[in-house]
Amino acid sequence: MTASEPSKHSAPTRKLRILVADDDRDTVVTLSTLLQQEGHDVLEVYRGDAVMSMVTRYQPDAVLLDIGMPGLTGFEIARQLHETLKDQCPLLIAVTAWKMDTARELGKLVGFNHYLIKPYSTDELLGLLAPLRVSGPEL
Repeated sequence: MTASEPSKHSAPTRKLRILVADDDRDTVVTLSTLLQQEGHDVLEVYRGDAVMSMVTRYQPDAVLLDIGMPGLTGFEIARQLHETLKDQCPLLIAVTAWKMDTARELGKLVGFNHYLIKPYSTDELLGLLAPLRVSGPEL
């Protein structure tokens, strides 16, 4: 760390509101437990067609979306969230087993900010959420 680089621990952090959407209950429970241990508030959703209404009610900072869910796919949800919320859209992270290059490209096109392939490192996931935790006037 140089004198111009801030310490990772110097900026105050805030609790995030995170929506976890996956039809695999074990995945949801594992992610929710991890995120709650990090101090975040978590809402769990198990069907794609329930995500939009929950985002509207819960107003999360981030949404962790599986791609292959019943009701609506993660791709459809990401597209709808961007069309509906525009600049107010939360951070969207695909958390999926879909590893084809075409799926990753489609993820970019519909508005996912990040695309994590299962199994992934929890440090990698927490690193993607870390910028949202920094408190400050810009938030």
